Amino acid sequence: MNQDLDLLISFPQPIKELLLDDSVSEIMGNPNGQWWFERRGKLEHAEVVFDAKALRTGLEVIANKLGRKFDESHPLLNAQLPDGSRLAAVLPPVVRPNPAVTIRKFSKARFTIADLIQGGAMTPEVGATLSGYIEAGKTMLISGGTGSGKTTFLNALSNFIPKDERIITIEDSAELMITSIDNIVRMETRNSNTEGKGEITIRELIKSSLRMRPERIIVGEVRGGEALDMLQALNTGHDGSLSTGHANSCVDMLSRLETMVLSGAPLPLDAIRQQIASAIDIIIHLSRLRDRSRRTMEISEVVGYREGQIILNPLYIFEDEGDTQDKKVKGSLKRTANSMIHTFKFKMAGISEKV
Repeated sequence: MNQDLDLLISFPQPIKELLLDDSVSEIMGNPNGQWWFERRGKLEHAEVVFDAKALRTGLEVIANKLGRKFDESHPLLNAQLPDGSRLAAVLPPVVRPNPAVTIRKFSKARFTIADLIQGGAMTPEVGATLSGYIEAGKTMLISGGTGSGKTTFLNALSNFIPKDERIITIEDSAELMITSIDNIVRMETRNSNTEGKGEITIRELIKSSLRMRPERIIVGEVRGGEALDMLQALNTGHDGSLSTGHANSCVDMLSRLETMVLSGAPLPLDAIRQQIASAIDIIIHLSRLRDRSRRTMEISEVVGYREGQIILNPLYIFEDEGDTQDKKVKGSLKRTANSMIHTFKFKMAGISEKV
């Protein structure tokens, strides 16, 4: 946490200490006067006196420095702090009786596939398989719920991108830490100013990126009408592109994509599904389990579109084998009996099929 951020926030000293603690990933202040924080995947209560006046003053200072309004007429604040952390705050009367705030801290750690294997998120076999997918130019979408590790997973996968390719990343706030690629352009959205002007959306950035000669486009998260622009980009020769999205399963991710596209344009459902089936090669689903561990739950191939439905071919499925004596989830990602159907990209890339 840099000094600028410490100066921005007028929180009680114990909260500042949590902000400076690299083991803390998220800090939450509730309207009932309680502070909570997440450390290593577990929520803990912070024994801190809630000072609503100091909290509101600090939030107003942040908003002012970022050129944003935050008052009764604009009671919602979503902002990126100087160190990359994301802040969401709400004022009364939207919440009562006090303000609410959540700070999701920007992780300085740069995880690799080896780290995910060591942490139990996947097996070495799956890591080798994913490296093959990236090398072959398989377009992949990583799905999961909040806190399931989608961005961390995306960062790890980026290490497999060939170093001689040109990459463009598009994010709401810069969380991706891709250091293995020299030819890279990082683009971020921008919120409107106090006059309601100057907003730059993910949709605009995706359209602009197509004019910048990308080989792969990495969209940090797709959550709205920009899904249509992303699918169109993926269907115009940008093999190996990556993105993440919120969903409860691989099948649910397909439904979410349909809904997001419809929010951007009233297209026929058949046309949307054909676009999705043509654009996406692989869906990887992540989840946080009952012991708070983050695991890869499913890897499925998008086979195509048939009889009004997008067809999935599950390649890996997580098998839950119960709990250990210390309440840790046993189980791992297991290969199904299904063979990968579309192997053309492996042949085009001149590599052996890692399926």
